[in-house]
Amino acid sequence: MTTSAHRLTGVVPPLVTPFTPEYEIDTASLARLIAFQLAGGVSGVFVLGTSGEGTFLTDEQRQTVLETVVAEVGGQVPVLAGAIDSSTARAGAHIAAARKAGVDGVVATAPYYAATHPAEIERHFKKLATVADGTPLYAYDIPSRVGGTKLSASILLDLGKQGVLAGIKDSSGQDASLRRLVLDRVDAELPDFAIMTGSEVTVDCALGFGVDGVVPGLGNVDPAGYVRIFDAVQAGDQATARKEQDRLFQLFEIIDVPDRTRMGASSSALGAFKAGLFLRGVIDCPYTAFPSIPLSDEEIAAIRVLLDRDGLL
Repeated sequence: MTTSAHRLTGVVPPLVTPFTPEYEIDTASLARLIAFQLAGGVSGVFVLGTSGEGTFLTDEQRQTVLETVVAEVGGQVPVLAGAIDSSTARAGAHIAAARKAGVDGVVATAPYYAATHPAEIERHFKKLATVADGTPLYAYDIPSRVGGTKLSASILLDLGKQGVLAGIKDSSGQDASLRRLVLDRVDAELPDFAIMTGSEVTVDCALGFGVDGVVPGLGNVDPAGYVRIFDAVQAGDQATARKEQDRLFQLFEIIDVPDRTRMGASSSALGAFKAGLFLRGVIDCPYTAFPSIPLSDEEIAAIRVLLDRDGLL
């Protein structure tokens, strides 16, 4: 499957970016992470998104991630890259760099920091599509990171009709609006417009009402689990899908282990994902990007208990 020839579907984890203890990109760990994901049966990978801490990296570090991932994937599955920034010009520069590295698709949010009008959001995506120049462009709906701006179904589908957007990753957490978007896609006669959920905990339900796939942060730690959910739903085995989702729902408790009185929610969740990969022997260091506060040895040990309970160690 390629993003340009077919609708994006399946399990496309938003990969973390491994660091050395000196906060440089750990390319050896990143290569192992790619191998781990491919062995888990994923349909694609998404780098430099929220889980990838793309907005924390220098342009040089971003390029290292892009080149390493494209080389390691070797065309086996599509590689999507985040082009997330506060302005159209900066997001466009990220798209140009990602295309040069050979990615198969790019992903952008609405601009953030400055308050924007829906008409300006449309201009943003249209301009980015010209920079993408045929590389599929996906919208990333994540209101909590863009000043509360929710991308409306009407804007998304209109841009889909115009050939500006190839689809969306919905991390709004609003399942009702996501279901409405699936129904509106039918009315708009846009069968190739991809709708992906960013939820870790309602994947079986979302696939059941018609989304095309999932972009789960927890998929870093257990990609094969999400692939089993997807495959079960495709086979019409909702009972197996629900059982696997229930297991992953409980595994998602790892994000609640870190003490959020001493660190932010992002540090907690991404730190837990990285701790899980560290404990599974995939990456060498569980650090999150500076200035995020690292997990303590005690917190990592508590995550080990949950992974062991789940049979992942």
